[in-house]
Amino acid sequence: VRLVESGGGLVQPGGSLRLSCITSVYFPRNYCMAWFRQAPGKEREGLAAINSKYDRRYAGSLKGRFTISKDNNRNPLYLQMVDLQPDDSATYYCAHGPYERTCGLTPAEYNNWGQGTEVTVSS
Repeated sequence: VRLVESGGGLVQPGGSLRLSCITSVYFPRNYCMAWFRQAPGKEREGLAAINSKYDRRYAGSLKGRFTISKDNNRNPLYLQMVDLQPDDSATYYCAHGPYERTCGLTPAEYNNWGQGTEVTVSS
């Protein structure tokens, strides 16, 4: 599975972005997919995950600002982000891994990664 993220960029505080992650080659029917981010000097942080049954999981720190979605097994994975703040500046990655009833939010649980898309929140 090959993953390619897009949609990052520069946004002002309070703004919104939608990140996309498309997959190439064969896409397994059962999976977990997730969004992570990593800021310079910090560990990679799990944000949101969704499995092939569309069960979602979010990191508690997001306070409802981010929404993960995937319409079906062919469509891209999305991360809708609202009320972005400077602390949200990071490189955002999508990841793919084996199916779990509750997808994890730790990097070790995923074995396929995109190259990342950079998000900068600044006035």
